[in-house]
Formats: sequence, structure tokens, C-alpha cells
Amino acid sequence: MTTTSSQGAGAPGARLAVGDRPEPFALPDQTGTTRSLKDLLDGATRGLIVYFYPQALTPACAQQACDARDRHELFLDAGYRIVGVSPDPVERLARAVERDSLPFPLLSDEDHRVAEAWGAWGEKKNCGRTYEGLIRSTVVLGPDGAVTWSRYNVRAKGHMALLARELGLAEGPAA
Repeated sequence: MTTTSSQGAGAPGARLAVGDRPEPFALPDQTGTTRSLKDLLDGATRGLIVYFYPQALTPACAQQACDARDRHELFLDAGYRIVGVSPDPVERLARAVERDSLPFPLLSDEDHRVAEAWGAWGEKKNCGRTYEGLIRSTVVLGPDGAVTWSRYNVRAKGHMALLARELGLAEGPAA
């Protein structure tokens, strides 16, 4: 396993790097069904896009989710599956999926154990205030479960377009 963090992959706050194998998980989706990392990777011929976002049904997070929705077919046709992860309860995720017509699962990580293990939980600064919280991040895994691409502290707007370009996918009209 390789990582750019001195803490090592899986250590709280450690950011995942290409080649790392993140901690497997099993989390409830918006319907309450438990989804494992292994199950999500099944059938993903090129990999799994895991994006972490702070709170469903907020403007920036809805923007990010809708950008992923608008590019879902592009990613799917290229062999990627998408899943969103947040500390929201299942009920809030269900409302987000319904309101925004999301075709991919949202997972509830209420105790932020997965976000911590994947380096997406840590110190944040906003309006002069410092606190612990979810760091908007995206990790792409290959079919074997190893990290092929990762970015932390990403912007909600435009990030999915950037990801599509970084993965070498042609942009359609949703660009």
C-alpha cells in the first residue's frame, strides 16, 4: 500500500493516494438497504466513483449531486458506478434522491467512520471558525478496489465535469 500521508491509508485523517486500498465498508443507502464496497464494485468494469459531501438537500451538495446525475450515463457507459456518502440519516438521503431524481445510491455514514478512514473527515475552516467536519472529496477505485484517482477539498460546482475530463471521458451537453 502506498500513500502520501505519513499516517498510512485507513488511519483517521489519512488521505488516500493512487494505489491505496481503502477500508471496506457496509453502509445503509437511502432505502435502508446495506450496501458493501464489494457489492458496489461488482459489475463496475472500470471502477467506482465515491464522492463525499457534507449535507444532502443543501445548495452546494445538491449542485454536486445533480452534476453527478447529469453525467451518470457518461460515467456508466464508460464502466463506472457512482455512490455518494454523507453523515446524513437515511431519511434525509431518501428525500434528496427523490427531490433530485438521483439514479445512484446515497449512503449514510452517520458516525463518519468511513469518511475518517478514507481521509474525508477532518479540520475545516469557514467564516473564521475552525471545526471538524466532512471534507468534500472524491475517490475513484478500480475494479480491484485500489485507488486510481483522488481529490480532497473539491468545489461542488464543476467538480464532476473535471472528474470526467481527468478520467478521459468525452463531455456531452451537460458540460
